[in-house]
Amino acid sequence: MADFVRDVMTPGIAAVHPDASLVEAAQVMRAQDIGHVLVAMDGQVLGVLTDRDIALRAVADGADPLTVSAHAVCTPNPVVVTPDDAVSAAVSLMREIAVRRLPVVEDGQPVGMVFLGDLAPAV
Repeated sequence: MADFVRDVMTPGIAAVHPDASLVEAAQVMRAQDIGHVLVAMDGQVLGVLTDRDIALRAVADGADPLTVSAHAVCTPNPVVVTPDDAVSAAVSLMREIAVRRLPVVEDGQPVGMVFLGDLAPAV
């Protein structure tokens, strides 16, 4: 089993500006075949936006995905981990706050994501 988040994380990130529309965010998700994007500005993670957020927090309420911003619908101020955090700490954190993904930041900059599936052997 891996000891550190850096050993199991998915490097690289997909991000949109807070003012990006939900359509723009969904297009990034489709282009990269992923179900989430970070909402970031000047390298700082402001939130995590998932395809589920778009569906349940906007479209299901009748909001226009062309005019609603990513920041308005995302989960703000996400809990993050660093590449040097222990896998066991990431697992505990995911259980505690009931999430399936955590942004990985290094020196304040997003560098990847760690997913519950990445940690499955540790769960």
